[in-house]
Amino acid sequence: MLQFDFMRYAFIAGIFISLICGVMGTFVVARQTSFFTHTLSEIGFSGAAFGIFLGISPLLGMIIFTMASALFIGISGDRLSRRETSISLFSGIFIGLGILFLSLSSKQSSYATNILFGSIVGINIGNLYSLVALSLLILIVIALLFRQLAYNSFDVTGSQYNQHLNLLTSIVFLGLLALTISVTSQIIGSLLIFVLLTIPASSAKFYTASLWKMIFLSTIFSLVGIWAGLYFSYITNWPVTFFITMIEALIYGSALVRHQLQVSKFSFKN
Repeated sequence: MLQFDFMRYAFIAGIFISLICGVMGTFVVARQTSFFTHTLSEIGFSGAAFGIFLGISPLLGMIIFTMASALFIGISGDRLSRRETSISLFSGIFIGLGILFLSLSSKQSSYATNILFGSIVGINIGNLYSLVALSLLILIVIALLFRQLAYNSFDVTGSQYNQHLNLLTSIVFLGLLALTISVTSQIIGSLLIFVLLTIPASSAKFYTASLWKMIFLSTIFSLVGIWAGLYFSYITNWPVTFFITMIEALIYGSALVRHQLQVSKFSFKN
């Protein structure tokens, strides 16, 4: 399996995707922005289709669309969880725009499938270099802002005392989230990246309340899903996205069952 270049590239890409999804996913779950993350992934689809329509890099189109949307939402201020109707409207509009751009372009319909579901087994060395460089950029920015981001995400009441810094942190976080989706969607797909940014972190939350442990477990869960998905896809020739999604769902299900058993055991003792 590893004698093929594309498989080696895919496994290496899986490491960096897991790192940024593990870190960003933990904050996505803590800040309750899962719904907006889903919307951003759909906006990324529209941006990629726009890039194809103009004849530029789909990655550049995704970055433009997702960063602009994240900036707009971040500046508007209020908590994202209170604006589900507006976000749903954004989602529908951008999916429609993506379909329009693809229909107007000269590319084949297979491009739409690649944007939506990705092509991790078709990654080349150029894609890998871009992924590594932008992943390192995301991780460096997170490291520089980690203390404030953790405070802003896990101590909502305390962070309200500094509204200006709170707003700035939220805008930076949404920008990083947009960049994460843009970087990884070309390989994982704009639909599947929502899975990796929410389910592993949600699973980790059932095992620990420690921020660092959540990040570690979320990263491990993501990596297990990607690597195992690649292996099963190779031996069955089934889509890798199917296996990654099913594996992450099984991990979440086992974490949920474990949590319920612990709750029942505690209730029984009392």
